[in-house]
Amino acid sequence: MTREQRLVLAIAVLGSFVSFLDGTLATVALPAIREELGGGLSSQQWIVDAYLITLGALILIAGSLSDVYGRLVVLRVGLIGFGVTSVLIAVAPTVEFIVVMRALQGVAGALLVPSSLALIMSNFSGAAQARAIGSWTGWTSVAQLAGPLVGGGFIDLVSWRAAFLVNVLPIAVCLYLLGRLEQRDVRRPDATIDYPGAVLAVLGLGGTVFALIEHGNLGWSHPAIWVPMAVGVISLALFLHRQATTAQPIMPLGLFRARNFAWGNLATTFVYAALSLSGFVIVVYLQQEAGFGATLAGLATIPTTILMIALSSTFGRLAGRFGPRLFMTVGPLLAGAGFLLMLSVTEPLNYWTQMLPGVIVFGLGLSITVAPLTSAVLGAVASERAGIASAVNNAIARVAGLVAVAMIGVIVGGALDLAGFYRGLVVSAVLMGIGATFSWIGIRTPTAEPTER
Repeated sequence: MTREQRLVLAIAVLGSFVSFLDGTLATVALPAIREELGGGLSSQQWIVDAYLITLGALILIAGSLSDVYGRLVVLRVGLIGFGVTSVLIAVAPTVEFIVVMRALQGVAGALLVPSSLALIMSNFSGAAQARAIGSWTGWTSVAQLAGPLVGGGFIDLVSWRAAFLVNVLPIAVCLYLLGRLEQRDVRRPDATIDYPGAVLAVLGLGGTVFALIEHGNLGWSHPAIWVPMAVGVISLALFLHRQATTAQPIMPLGLFRARNFAWGNLATTFVYAALSLSGFVIVVYLQQEAGFGATLAGLATIPTTILMIALSSTFGRLAGRFGPRLFMTVGPLLAGAGFLLMLSVTEPLNYWTQMLPGVIVFGLGLSITVAPLTSAVLGAVASERAGIASAVNNAIARVAGLVAVAMIGVIVGGALDLAGFYRGLVVSAVLMGIGATFSWIGIRTPTAEPTER
C-alpha cells in the first residue's frame, strides 16, 4: 500500500467514522437529555430520526455534489458542518433545538459517507480494494457500535453535552490529512444536481416519519397525522417517477438492473432496520428500566465492537475469494439468533448470563455480514459508478433505520418495559432472518468486471 493509499484509507475511515459514531452516540444520551430537558418517547425518537431523515434523503445528492464540486471539497464541507452542529447541540437549551440541529447535522453527515467510499474505489483496485472496503466497513461499523460506549463514558463522567463534542478531534485530524493529499480533486463538467428530487425525498421521508412517530399521541384519524402521511407517500411516489424520467437522477434506477446491487440493497433494508431497532431498544431499556448507567449500557455491546475490529477485514477477504452469498446468509441468521438469546433477560437483569451470550453471537453474525454486503453491492456496478452506488446503499440503510425507529412506539406497545424489550428483540430477529433469506435467494458470486451503467 502506497503512502497516498494509506492517507486515502485513513481519511475515508475518519470521515465516515464521525457520521456513524454520532448516529448511535445520540441514542445513549437520550435518557440524560430527557432528564434535563424533558420530553417522552416521541421526543427521543425525533432526536434520532431528525438526523436520519436528512441523512437518508440527502446522502443521495452527495454523489452529484461530488461530481460538480469535487469529492475532497464536499468532504471538507461535510466535516466542518458536522463539527459546527456538534458544538451547537452541546449547548442546546431545549429538545426542539436539538432536533433542529440534528437535522442539520444529518445534512453534513450526508456529504461524508459517499465521498469517503468513492475515494477508496478510485484509489484501490482488485484484492486491495476488497481489503480496503473490509477495513472501512469494519471501522465504521465499530463507530456505530462504539457510540453508546464512548457517549456513555462522557455522559457519566462529564455530561451528555460533552458527549456530542467527541467528534471534534477526529474531524480536525481528518481535515489535516486532507491537506496532505497530493492528488487533484476530480470534477465532471457535465454533471448536474437534481434539487427537485432531493426536496421530494425530504418531504417524502419527513411526512411519513412524522405520522409514524406522532400517531400514538393524536391517532390516525387526526388531520395532523394523515395529511403528512399522504403528503409523504405522494412525495415518495413522485420522487421515484422523477428518478425514472430525469436525465440526471440522484438515484439512478438503472443500477438496480445489476442483480447483486438490487438484492444486496434489499438485504440491506432488513439488516439495517434490525440494527437500528435493536440498538435503540437495548441501550434505552438498559438505562431506563434495568438501571444501568450510561457507561454500563455502552459497555454492554463492547464484545460486538471487539469482534468487528478483529474479524471484519478477514470476512471481507473471504468474501472476495469465495463470493458474498454464504456470508450474507449465515451472518444475519447468527445475528438474529443473538437477539433471540437475549430473550432470557428477566428482572432483575443478570448481564453475564442473560445478555452476554446473545451479544457475542450477534457480534459474530454482524462481523460475517457487513464487509461482504458492502463488497457485493459496490462490486455489482462499474468502478466509475461507485460513488452513486455507495450513496444509494447508504441511503437505503439509513432510511431503513429511520423507519424502524419511527415504528418503535408501535412495536414495543408505547413503553420500553420488559415486554416491549422482548417485542423489539423478536422483530429485530425476524428482520435479520428476512435479510438472510433475500441474500440466499438473490446474491450470486461475481464472475467478471461489471458493466452496468
